Amino acid sequence: MSYIVILVANRQAGALSQADATRAMEFCAGMHPTWLAEGWAVEFTVQAAPERAALKAALSHKAVDVFVVKFRGRRKAVLVADMDSTIVTAETLDELAAYAGIKDQIAAITARAMNGELDFKEALRERVAMLKGLSLAALEQSWNLIEFCPGARELVATMRVHGATTALVSGGFTFFTARVAAELGFDIHRSNSLLDDGSALTGEVAEPILDKDAKLATLRELAQTRGVKLAATLAVGDGANDLPMLKEAGLGIAYHAKPVVAAEVANRVEHTDLTSLLFAQGYPESAFKGGIS
Repeated sequence: MSYIVILVANRQAGALSQADATRAMEFCAGMHPTWLAEGWAVEFTVQAAPERAALKAALSHKAVDVFVVKFRGRRKAVLVADMDSTIVTAETLDELAAYAGIKDQIAAITARAMNGELDFKEALRERVAMLKGLSLAALEQSWNLIEFCPGARELVATMRVHGATTALVSGGFTFFTARVAAELGFDIHRSNSLLDDGSALTGEVAEPILDKDAKLATLRELAQTRGVKLAATLAVGDGANDLPMLKEAGLGIAYHAKPVVAAEVANRVEHTDLTSLLFAQGYPESAFKGGIS
């Protein structure tokens, strides 16, 4: 079976040199190098998948992400993306908690839940209960501070223009996913609903709670709807509740992930941004839509 090795450099840390590209090819006994973006991303074919850590250690540029994908079926028909700390830079629940003066308390619970140390559903109920009485105005204020991760706009726009179905599936809340989906152009969004009394949060979340099983179910459902195999899907996320979909997708990529996720997902964005997901599918920089972040 043939594979493609893709090297993507963090441009702020310097260009990826021809010497490094050659060194990587020789290390892997690779062939047919192609620059997807000069000084930024290069790919080549190999007969056997290399050990990523060893390959990275052989490079002089130390801020390079290495992806290894199968030769066939690289461009995916379905994208399922997590939201918090993946498409947006923050954990939206933690940011909301800042307006209740308990951000540190809630962020500590969030960190443990995202690393798989707590039951996700129970941790979500606990954190939402702590927000009881918080004015709905705080949601709008939190939204105004939201920033997108670099490359998010290009990722969604490029995949959509090439016919992919794009879905934002989050353990967060519809208040935020609806706005993120509209801003970036996701085809669908799914998440949890905060309950309120018309002026403030009640401290409850609507059941059933969208968790890791629901994310995986969405991945399977969208593949079936498109009439494609799971091999034709791409999933990206950073937390423990993303692991099942990352492991089952045709291409699962961990994005600046929590340790429990990084330990189990081989293709990882550690130094670069979400445009690396396009390079991993073989899109050259010239095919990117939405502008460069």
